[in-house]
Amino acid sequence: MKDLTGDRKMEVKRFIQKLLVLSTMLLVGTGSVSAAKMPETTVPHQYPAKYTPEYIKQITPSYKDVGKDEVFYVALDMLKDTEGMFSRNAILGNNLSQKPVKIEFRDLGQINQEYATFDALGWKKGKNLYIYISNRHKSAPAGALAALLAHEALHQDEFNSLAEETYAWTMEAFVWDDILKTYPESNQEAHALVKRENTLKKLLEKGNYTNKYIKKAVLQNAGYKNLPSYSPGFDKL
Repeated sequence: MKDLTGDRKMEVKRFIQKLLVLSTMLLVGTGSVSAAKMPETTVPHQYPAKYTPEYIKQITPSYKDVGKDEVFYVALDMLKDTEGMFSRNAILGNNLSQKPVKIEFRDLGQINQEYATFDALGWKKGKNLYIYISNRHKSAPAGALAALLAHEALHQDEFNSLAEETYAWTMEAFVWDDILKTYPESNQEAHALVKRENTLKKLLEKGNYTNKYIKKAVLQNAGYKNLPSYSPGFDKL
């Protein structure tokens, strides 16, 4: 009887050990699956507080056709009720191509070494329009990206000019000014793109909210030295 009881105890002990091992395996497996399904979290410094994961999920259907980067959805949404509404609508499809503009981060130097130091490019390929933002600005505040997109959305064909760039830079400055009034937390000066936007804003303010000093900056920009004075739709400097 003693031996039988001992055997029984050993069987129970082994059974409990198996249960513990099985439970551990299930917990590990469940944890892995949950991790895979966890939604991508936002970068705290990149978005204003209102752009929670839940809110971004709500607005995504309106912007998903422009590309896969969530920060562009936030940036386009931030253009509402700013001077950049025309640009926002153009990116969403109200443009010469009548299709959404595709936006993505790129190493601009791989397109052409001359573009390596550029912040962004407006690009036309066939009947499609693209906006390429330099990889350097992936972590920039969405508000700064919004101002830059407002500029690039104005380039909708293969022509460019000093007049067009002057208009685009001025638009960018006005939008950044609007963004800071609503989302002052966007003014994170450690970011190169924010420094660009603040420079344009100062030129706008110095010219008493005219393009006087922005135009001078465009005319002195070495990157624009070969541009004509005017292009279709932009016939005044």
